[in-house]
Amino acid sequence: MFDRILITGGAGFIGSHLAEYSLKKGKEVTIIDNLSRTDYNIKYLQENYKNLKFVQGDIRDSKVFNGLMDDIDLIYHCAAQVAVTTSLENPRLDYESNADGTFNLCESLRNSKSDASIVFCSTNKVYGDLNLRILEKGSRYEYRDIQGIDETYSLETNCPYGGSKIISEWILDTFHKSFGIKSTKARMSCIYGTRQFGNEDQGWVAWFTIATILGKKITIYGDGKQIRDILYITDQNNAFESLAKNIDKTKGKAYNLGGGPKNTISLFELLNLINELTGKRSEIIRDNWRMGDQKVYVSDISKIRKEVGWEPVVGVKEGVKNLVEWVTNNKSALGQ
Repeated sequence: MFDRILITGGAGFIGSHLAEYSLKKGKEVTIIDNLSRTDYNIKYLQENYKNLKFVQGDIRDSKVFNGLMDDIDLIYHCAAQVAVTTSLENPRLDYESNADGTFNLCESLRNSKSDASIVFCSTNKVYGDLNLRILEKGSRYEYRDIQGIDETYSLETNCPYGGSKIISEWILDTFHKSFGIKSTKARMSCIYGTRQFGNEDQGWVAWFTIATILGKKITIYGDGKQIRDILYITDQNNAFESLAKNIDKTKGKAYNLGGGPKNTISLFELLNLINELTGKRSEIIRDNWRMGDQKVYVSDISKIRKEVGWEPVVGVKEGVKNLVEWVTNNKSALGQ
């Protein structure tokens, strides 16, 4: 159905896994990436797969799409500025990367001969603070009245990153309604897995794992009881493919995408799990809550389950165990 795939941000964590998933199925994959974080994933893909074309460039420059769009069947739009902290430090970079980059993609597609569909990496940060009643239970917080956040909640921003993603969604909706460009949006919770170079600002599951195994200190902002629903990368790949295959049903819609209520974990619970798997525990530094950090975020994934038949199959312990094994076996790639 989709033989030729374009992935923006395809050298990043999510994009490179979508690329590998597609290449394994014999698809022709084109990656656009500015390699602003790492070149590890693109080298890995180039060494292990054929049918891969790599364009080093930045989607803030509309010319990067020249000559690429006409023969594309599907676009996974993953390129973005992805850290809340960076958006607060440099909101111009955030908006240019996310909003302007999305506009450049849509306009290039509109002016091409392609009828490609777009699956977009959005974020749960489009819901802002939410301000829902929560309970404190032992090592975690929980929602008091609901199991998770569904797609009926109003869009609201509490940081530039959330705002730029809301604008990106509106751009996609505008091009869908005005020009018939088929797009669907995945409002993603915490995605984690192998080949994720997490750091203190983004990719916390991977960062806690890497820091613990490499003996680095970990800073906990807040009290460590904040929880998220986490989703392993292979489940995320399946979700994106399901959204694409059902584009006639999913176009123009948004779907919350995460591990759901069955796959939640707090910061301290993750540290305890990593300790259980490795026998190691990092020194913890305590600091104040950070702006935009929700005490609880859990995705209600019933809509995507009902409409495309997708749900997670990798549990928290299995997924973290896979990540621990990858970090343990790839210390050189992580600077040790």
